[in-house]
Amino acid sequence: MQRSKFLVGVVGGVTAVVALGGLGTYLLSGTESTSSLDEYSTVSVDGHRALAAKVVAGRTESKIHPLPWVGDKVSGITCPTGLKAVAGATITCTGKKSDGRAVDIPVRVTKADAKSVTWKFER
Repeated sequence: MQRSKFLVGVVGGVTAVVALGGLGTYLLSGTESTSSLDEYSTVSVDGHRALAAKVVAGRTESKIHPLPWVGDKVSGITCPTGLKAVAGATITCTGKKSDGRAVDIPVRVTKADAKSVTWKFER
């Protein structure tokens, strides 16, 4: 009887740890960001307000590899231009994997208004 209670406790404990680890990974590995459009982060691209390329690149680099078991290590991310604050707008940023190979990182605006832009990148 004691042995079966012990096994149930161990299995339950392991299940809880795995579930919490999965939830933590999901929360930390998100690729969506909302950035404010203020005087420091806003540029103009083709006459539209846009999030500056350096802001997109920096935020992407900080979120692309938050945990060792999520995605490839990518560094040196640059974006060719600002990201227009228009839903559906896209750019492709580039970075380098740890082995030196270049990688393209598609970025797309999911929502935009006068004060902020919500965007996400693909791993």
